[in-house]
Amino acid sequence: MYKILLLLSLVISSVFAEVDANLEVVKKTNALPKILVSVATDTLEIETLNKIKKSLADDLSVSGHFEVASANSTSSYDNMPDVIGLGNQGINLYLNLSAKKEAGSYTLMTKLYDINSRTLLLEKNFATTQEDRYVFLAHKAAISTNAFFKAPPIDWMEKFVVFSTYTESGSADIMIGDYTLTYKKTVVTGGLNIFPKWADKEQKTIYYTTYNYKKPTLVKLNIYNRSKEIIMESDGMLACSDVNADGTKLLVTASPTGQPDIFVYDTRSKKQTQVTKFGGIDVGGHFIENDSRIVFVSDRLGNPNIFAQGINSSSVERLVYHSNNNSSATAFGNNIVYSSKDSSNEMGDKNFNLYLISTKTDSMKRLTSSGINQFPKFSTDGETLLFIKTTGGSSSIGIIRLTYSKSFLFPLKGKRIQSIDW
Repeated sequence: MYKILLLLSLVISSVFAEVDANLEVVKKTNALPKILVSVATDTLEIETLNKIKKSLADDLSVSGHFEVASANSTSSYDNMPDVIGLGNQGINLYLNLSAKKEAGSYTLMTKLYDINSRTLLLEKNFATTQEDRYVFLAHKAAISTNAFFKAPPIDWMEKFVVFSTYTESGSADIMIGDYTLTYKKTVVTGGLNIFPKWADKEQKTIYYTTYNYKKPTLVKLNIYNRSKEIIMESDGMLACSDVNADGTKLLVTASPTGQPDIFVYDTRSKKQTQVTKFGGIDVGGHFIENDSRIVFVSDRLGNPNIFAQGINSSSVERLVYHSNNNSSATAFGNNIVYSSKDSSNEMGDKNFNLYLISTKTDSMKRLTSSGINQFPKFSTDGETLLFIKTTGGSSSIGIIRLTYSKSFLFPLKGKRIQSIDW
């Protein structure tokens, strides 16, 4: 049991979480259109609108498609901005924001100007009935601005993140939030509730493991109408580690006989099929190659490492020959990202860095360089990576824009995150 728990601590270790509004840009790119985000001088919704402005500017930076200016130039919402002054500062685009409240609705209004041609390019409004979700208005505005220029999509920004947070010893809640964790809402509370996983593309339902029954139990929950379905139970460990694209198959780590193995659960037939049958520890499976194979973590060579196996095959392939302590694997298409324990530095600290490999080539790329980096998760388009970073006693949500080699950190404080999905 100790060996199992030790491996699991590597695969699903905890970090501290609670949002800090300050975005830390780790890497920057040049030669991008320079955009200024401003709040209109005649708006009455200053407090929330300033928060939207900050989040929207952060989103545009994270996209990798804009350079966000820090200049201070304002105008009323219906007037042309100071194009001469802005042009002299090298600003190409000006995004002016206003807002209004009426009948229980909060509406963000945006106007995008081309400073060089002195023209209004785009005017668009975004509304919500829940003002505390203002950050999603920012995400939508960033997505819209990005799409206007036909830049590669950043639609993943408006997706919810689901995560588990420890509240006290033996107790953990399930929460949802935006990718920056600016917005957070508890959806499951009471007892020990861990390993949340989105069950559908619409993000209406989740799978999670609860210890509030006689045995560890996998539950499917609609977070809106609160309908609940018991999927399975198991002695020992039980966790859903992956859901295929159409939601018809789950990869579940279970130990019905005390030995952790990976199973495929068919949501239509309600049947489960055992995939791994090694006499050690196999956990954390993810689908690859159109659901025909899985990648997973196993100690079959004496230390945790990354392997692949066909769903209908007993043949196992070792994927990683770097380091002897590799875990927290995630996959998108033929790409795999995993966490690897690197050698101690001169200060005696041990780093867990993220590495990107392909199942089709021998290429390997290190994505982080310091601290403890775990829980990698691809965006829905495979272009962005979400992860947890811990360094110097503090923790952050990390975002890596893989195509652009840009990294961002959202510092966290407070609660401990048990696991995360988006």
